[in-house]
Amino acid sequence: MYNLARQLLFKLSPETSHDLSLDLIGAGGRLGLNGLLTKAPARSPVTVMGLQFPNPVGLAAGLDKNGAAIDGFAQLGFGFVEIGTVTPRPQPGNPKPRIFRLPEAEAIINRMGFNNLGVDNLINRVRASSYKGVLGINIGKNFDTPVERAVDDYLICLDKVYTHASYITVNVSSPNTPGLRSLQFGDSLKQLLDALAVRREELALAHNKRVPLAIKIAPDMTDEETALVAAALLESGMDAVIATNTTLSREGVEGLAHADEAGGLSGAPVREKSTNTVKVLAGEMAGRMPIIAAGGITEGRHAAEKIAAGASLVQIYSGFIYKGPALIRESVDAIAAMPGR
Repeated sequence: MYNLARQLLFKLSPETSHDLSLDLIGAGGRLGLNGLLTKAPARSPVTVMGLQFPNPVGLAAGLDKNGAAIDGFAQLGFGFVEIGTVTPRPQPGNPKPRIFRLPEAEAIINRMGFNNLGVDNLINRVRASSYKGVLGINIGKNFDTPVERAVDDYLICLDKVYTHASYITVNVSSPNTPGLRSLQFGDSLKQLLDALAVRREELALAHNKRVPLAIKIAPDMTDEETALVAAALLESGMDAVIATNTTLSREGVEGLAHADEAGGLSGAPVREKSTNTVKVLAGEMAGRMPIIAAGGITEGRHAAEKIAAGASLVQIYSGFIYKGPALIRESVDAIAAMPGR
């Protein structure tokens, strides 16, 4: 059924297809119909960041930037749903076209640029949702906020989403907002993490609720740079790291149509880079911080590979677009079948 739907959707432009799919998933969620479209994955509970997940396979941020289809995605069997990236103020993102399919490589290139309706709109969508499971909210900075003032934008979003999120992801790794990735390094990273840690403690006291903070990083750092990030995250008291965002590399898609488009590459070609980042993080952190793995999961065995590399949870996005809801159950089953689980 999904293969037929995909054939029809892929006849449309990628962004039109994305918007239509989101509308349909959202409508199905409101009507309670999405659970009829696929067999639900078996319960495979796991506790990470102090949160109880019914299964370890989640929806990555970026697919539902505004929280328009939270209930719909949850009904498809995801163990958790992450929405965003959201910014303090609404912004249109980069000019269209800005999404490109590379189906021969099960890949996507996007340069969306944090297009979203703003944090206040997202909060209203969360309030309207009936979803009671684990909800991540991914926060970023507006494109016209100078990098040296980026902390202000993250704190605005943190303040606003704090009581509505199960955990909050800080996106410092999108390649489509100028200067953003510089926040992953050195003093810039330390200042951001310190500010987030202080504000989180203030919010925890005010609301009697400690919401975990995760940092989402890029796959394009050297192993040495990844190790430095790991040390900074541990020192600042963050609760998790998400590895990884999209890549600027074009390895694996050379010569394909749209391969030279600007933006972040996701899907199968980023799998090995992402998994290597997970392995480096796992070696540096030695179990002191959980890793959420994202990048290149297009089959269930790829999800199991991420867990074997050291991740506690996985997220899918491009694989979901190419394979549909069946990939959720396939990934849950593959992880559950791993020795010792």
